[in-house]
Amino acid sequence: MSVTPLSPPGSTSTKPYLIRALHDWCTDNGYTPYLAVFVDAQVQVPLEYVKNSEIVLNVGFEATGSLVLGNEYVEFKARFGGVVRDIVVPVDHVLAIYARENGQGMAFPPPSSEGADVGTPIGVGAGVGAPARSGGLRLATEDGSTAAPAPSVTPKAPDDEPPPPRPPAGTRPTLKRVK
Repeated sequence: MSVTPLSPPGSTSTKPYLIRALHDWCTDNGYTPYLAVFVDAQVQVPLEYVKNSEIVLNVGFEATGSLVLGNEYVEFKARFGGVVRDIVVPVDHVLAIYARENGQGMAFPPPSSEGADVGTPIGVGAGVGAPARSGGLRLATEDGSTAAPAPSVTPKAPDDEPPPPRPPAGTRPTLKRVK
């Protein structure tokens, strides 16, 4: 008896489709979509906002301009400290997409270190290899382990409201399946 692979070799990844679907779900329900991104030399983001080789980006339509959620890259323009920057994120570097308001979304495995095009992580601030923060939002990965996304550093739109209050210490939001 032979086993058929889930996706034939050469087929496209489901990841960009899931990112677009969850982005649509967030915006349709009035939530703010956030992307947690692994940062290395292939990612074009303001490095002064990167911590532990990760950055969290607000990809809502109010905070971005010219947003393109493509199959290979997520591209947009956003303001950081009042300066418009071009942001380019390879889809395989997206660690999670979730709603800021309730934490619902989906986590993805980090880019494979076996791939020839994944570079050395870039760490600014706390530094590469710094321990993850305790508490706060933790996202479940496909293998059942949990990973804490980087602190929320988002481009600020002129009329951006402050982030919602953090949950009390000792509690942990959970991700729910979106069907």
